[in-house]
Amino acid sequence: MKQALLVIDAQQELMDGHDEEKEVFEKKRLLENINIVIQQAIVEDALIIFVRDKDVANGQGVGFQVHNDIHIPTNRAVFIDKKATNAFYQTDLLSYLNAQQVQHLVIMGCKTEHCIDTAVRTATIQSFDVTLVADGHSTTDSKTLSAQQIIAHHNETLHGHYNVDNFAVVRNADERLFEPNHNQYRTEM
Repeated sequence: MKQALLVIDAQQELMDGHDEEKEVFEKKRLLENINIVIQQAIVEDALIIFVRDKDVANGQGVGFQVHNDIHIPTNRAVFIDKKATNAFYQTDLLSYLNAQQVQHLVIMGCKTEHCIDTAVRTATIQSFDVTLVADGHSTTDSKTLSAQQIIAHHNETLHGHYNVDNFAVVRNADERLFEPNHNQYRTEM
């Protein structure tokens, strides 16, 4: 089965924060977990795709780039830039995944309630099974909820989220994420 790791908006300025925004919750742990899962993807020969948001740092400079503490496998990483919250909207992501015959996506990055939530939900609609890395996405506090509450809520809500045939499971970075366990849940449904 073809698989891909999708690292969304793990960009320097978004993760580190700036004058108007704090750094993301538990940034150091998030960066460590992204690197752990990248290594898993390499071992399992999964595609590695970085999605960058053009709104971050006005789409230019160091702030726009993938965070410098992330170990990008330069010989195999694919970069897709987006203009919207949805990584699939007006990008080549879906056509690339389909051309590569990908069936399973492992998703991580920023921000939980925006781009991560949208990617997970859209991916199931587009016929992918999804593994969301529970300790592999982050955000900042909102006016209503803490970042920790937002992350916990999404991990709970998105685990088992489905669109008839395909669905999402939530697992931790230290698990064998590229050994999908969706069929185990399919038989229980």
